[in-house]
Amino acid sequence: MGTDIHGFIECRHGYSADGGSTPFWQPAIELDQLYDHRDYDAFGSLFGVRGHQAGLEPLAPRRGLPEDVSETVARAHLGHGTTWISWAELAAADWDGAAPGPDAYLHRYRRRSPGDAWVFEERAFPVDRLAELSGLTPPRDRWPAGTEWRDGDVLLRVEPLTRRQTVHADTWAPVLSAMRVLAERHGGTGVRLVVWFD
Repeated sequence: MGTDIHGFIECRHGYSADGGSTPFWQPAIELDQLYDHRDYDAFGSLFGVRGHQAGLEPLAPRRGLPEDVSETVARAHLGHGTTWISWAELAAADWDGAAPGPDAYLHRYRRRSPGDAWVFEERAFPVDRLAELSGLTPPRDRWPAGTEWRDGDVLLRVEPLTRRQTVHADTWAPVLSAMRVLAERHGGTGVRLVVWFD
């Protein structure tokens, strides 16, 4: 059975709902309006839920609901792995920092024509599957990072994952863009993503 993500982007206002001076949080948009995928690498890299084979320390694992969560989000919350992360934390993350060891999956690169730079395309099949298919015998501790195989304009490489490779731009861009725009008005610590899983 698969794991799905749910949640809201919340914004903090500098005044309370009853006109006082105490800031309060309110929902800006429900996550499923911006994101509707199952991206286990991202779930692991960001929140520590699934995707552990990436080997990256999650940015915001299992923090629970914020103490000052909005009533709307508190009522909607139903699941496990509940956590939250601010735009300030996402903006400050080391997106190009690599995991400490090689990924269990080969990374496939492609170039449009000879002489062009190799461009990361996706994580391909498991490294162990390469040995099975090709008859190659891997070293005792698998192939070291940097080992690669070329086939025309395709390159397969053993290497660590970066956080940028786990949080795929094509699926997460709407979420990150919405948070960035809201942070221009509310500040980096005044915008957060609250999520849970089922």
